[in-house]
Amino acid sequence: MNTVVRTRIPPSPTGENLHIGNVYAALINYVFAKKHNGQFIVRIEDTDRTRFVEGSEDRILDSLEWLGIAPDESTRVGGPYAPYRQSDRLPYYQKYAEELIQKNHAYYCFCTLEELTVMKEEQRKAGKIPRYDGRCKKLDSNESLKRKTAGEKCVVRLQVPDTGVTTYHDVIRGDISFENALIDHQVLLKSDGFPTYHLGVVVDDHLMQISHVIRAEEWISSMPKQLLLYTYLGWEI
Repeated sequence: MNTVVRTRIPPSPTGENLHIGNVYAALINYVFAKKHNGQFIVRIEDTDRTRFVEGSEDRILDSLEWLGIAPDESTRVGGPYAPYRQSDRLPYYQKYAEELIQKNHAYYCFCTLEELTVMKEEQRKAGKIPRYDGRCKKLDSNESLKRKTAGEKCVVRLQVPDTGVTTYHDVIRGDISFENALIDHQVLLKSDGFPTYHLGVVVDDHLMQISHVIRAEEWISSMPKQLLLYTYLGWEI
């Protein structure tokens, strides 16, 4: 293998103890990295502030050390791509969210929680999959910028093509394809300036030069959103 192998796990400090699923993922990532003389990184994804638990980060790192799965880079040991805590990396996410907007690959959304609730309820009644209908992407970009500059609360959403297919190659499952018309216009940057998982993980995996993403199968459905971000930002997948 010619690629410098760099794997990672990005646990969230939202619980009292390290989840067994995180341990399983950590072990596989650790062993794969060591087999290829690479590095194993632990990155703390603490952007969900409503579920943040004080002290959980230390318990995560303590547990991994106790299990003998010691990271080469982390918030505790440092490393060349520090900081390794997402709440300390907010300028990166804001920078790339703005870049996506400038390239017309993302847009400001001003919909309130009440509007979103009504929207999805109407979709359910109509027998449709409840998801964002893209109404704010139709707004004039200059008008949207004025509203944001004036202090109106908003989020940044991913601009998803209405047609076409997004395909990627999974080492285990082979090629997997998704119809773009069925991909949600994911929130990338929340109104509090914190990223969602999808923007944060793509930006950090790129900047930290992660070579292989090894994670639970439930994340397959998230891949098309993240692949679009890699493509829009001109980064190697």
